[in-house]
Amino acid sequence: MKSIFRNLNHFVFTLAVVALLAANAPAQAIDSASVDRIIEDALKAWQVPGASLAIVQNDKVVHLKGYGVKEQGGTAPVTPDTLFAIGSTTKAFTTTAMAMLVDEGKINWDDPVRKHIEFFRLSDPLASEQVTLRDIITHRTGLSRHDLLWYRSPWSREEIIRRIASVKLSRPFRSAYQYQNIMYVTAGHVVGLASKSSWEEFVKKRIFDPLAMAGANFSATEAEKAADRASPHVKASGGRVTVIPWFNLDNAGPAGSINAGARDMSRWVRFQLGDGTFEGKRLVKQSSMAEMHAPQMIVPVDRAAHPHTNMMSYGLAWFIQDYYGHHLVSHTGGIDGFRARVVLLPKQNLGIVILTNSSVGTSSASMHVAVTNSIVDLLLGLPKTDWNARYGEQVKNIETQAASFEQRREARQRKESRPSRELASYAGAYEDSAYGKVNVAVDNGALVVEWSSFKAKLEHFHFDTFLAKDQGPLGGQTVVFSLGAGGEVEEVSLLGTEFKRVR
Repeated sequence: MKSIFRNLNHFVFTLAVVALLAANAPAQAIDSASVDRIIEDALKAWQVPGASLAIVQNDKVVHLKGYGVKEQGGTAPVTPDTLFAIGSTTKAFTTTAMAMLVDEGKINWDDPVRKHIEFFRLSDPLASEQVTLRDIITHRTGLSRHDLLWYRSPWSREEIIRRIASVKLSRPFRSAYQYQNIMYVTAGHVVGLASKSSWEEFVKKRIFDPLAMAGANFSATEAEKAADRASPHVKASGGRVTVIPWFNLDNAGPAGSINAGARDMSRWVRFQLGDGTFEGKRLVKQSSMAEMHAPQMIVPVDRAAHPHTNMMSYGLAWFIQDYYGHHLVSHTGGIDGFRARVVLLPKQNLGIVILTNSSVGTSSASMHVAVTNSIVDLLLGLPKTDWNARYGEQVKNIETQAASFEQRREARQRKESRPSRELASYAGAYEDSAYGKVNVAVDNGALVVEWSSFKAKLEHFHFDTFLAKDQGPLGGQTVVFSLGAGGEVEEVSLLGTEFKRVR
């Protein structure tokens, strides 16, 4: 019996050693031809005009290449220096700036936000008093996204931060992970105040310059002046790939406004894989670098997007997960016409960055994720998965669900109904403390709604409900007018917000 247990223990020990060795196995040598095929297949599968890729291994750039073209229908090739918008992968630059200020004793991760921004408030009094810098950068404030407060809005960063005070929390404070860009705008404001400069000035001086990221910048306005830049693309109705203008998101800068090329981003990846030094110069304490990459908040795992992951969490602007048992740190980025992803495999000292000039798909199911997953599989000798097909199917399912929603809405429509009041009765100004004013007017026999920088014609749906007809964020929105006890129009519901009539 003892020999049986001894043999069993030896077997279990052997399995554990094998698993440990597999999880820490070094990455295989770069097969450039196979990497090229992965990118070329993905460009075709996702109808993306161009991409730029960098792979870093053992502090060396082992693959750096542009693929496809900068603009659909053009011939100018993408290069390693072609500028792309990197979207939310900007967030890690913000937390790295914060880490530098933590190292200097100017801020602490667990400082109350109001220690640095006196006017900062949340609608819940307890959360407002207790919310810390760590809370706002780990997406656990209780706030849902409310992206339209910044997306193409006319408001400054400070005005957006002030407006968020009036937004109701959708979950109890610190109870759930809810991705929230405005809290990163807030974090960037803290960087500016604590450094007595601005977020842009600090990141350029303390990160871009030491890493020699000479081509990187903070604004679409600046990016459009560059000779070597990609054009953003979307898939229009009918599946046609279309060029769109660069989108300037200066008012949300710390959450996603950086533009860079793959060569510059390869230096960023080298730095993030290290101990806080870059080419012999210390930029961040090793402990602070480790803190950014450490789990802070549990993230529910989307099994469809991450079939080989058991657990996922959010660090300080990084997602941390297991992937086939390997430790993987990553973040995606997406803004109008662009997608990006940065992947770090710390135990293999391996990093990947992919930049693409199309926003087809979703943040978790598109070319940028398919490519990086495929390259990780290749370099770690993992089972091959057709990620293009898998994620393509996910996108189709999302599109089917959207179409099904439209069909269900139309099925509930009471087409014989009419508005309860003449159209002029609905016209006027409506207001919400966070979302500001909505103006409704009659134009050429139809209602028109204006809010923020958006304007849309309203088409009667049934009763006092209308649908906004627009290609922008208001498109397809249900607009519901409500009557008071006296039969007068008192409020309008739009974007999930009740706007009260201004008297």
